Formats: sequence, C-alpha cells, structure tokens
Amino acid sequence: MGVKVNFVLDDDVKRDLDRLVESGMRSRIINDALRKELLQVKRRGLAKKHDQLRGRTKAVSTLEIVKALRRDRGRT
Repeated sequence: MGVKVNFVLDDDVKRDLDRLVESGMRSRIINDALRKELLQVKRRGLAKKHDQLRGRTKAVSTLEIVKALRRDRGRT
C-alpha cells in the first residue's frame, strides 16, 4: 500500500508531468523515477566506500584470489 506524501515540484516539471503523463499514471511515473534515482544515489555511496577501502587495503593478485577460493572450496 502506498503512502501519500506532500512535496514541491518545479513549475516546469509539473507542467511537463501534466502534459506528458495521463492522470492515473503520474504516481507510477514519479515512483519509478524516484526508485531509479535512489538506486543511483545508493550506488554512488557504495562506490565511494569501495574507493575508500581500496586505499586502505593491499593489492591481491588474481593467482592469490584463485588459490584462496580453491582453498575455501576444499579443492586445494
């Protein structure tokens, strides 16, 4: 079930929304757009954390990764 919220749209955004999207579809369009934008915000945050971690850890070669995976999987 959805929750009704109150927020302000810029005049040009509201005008385009009214002109381009039929009345019964506006909430869906806004929800879809907001979901996509929130996913991008989340990804940017995770990428920033990843970059910070990368700077604090030592590099590991592909061979070392493969050896560790084989060891963890019991395939030595």
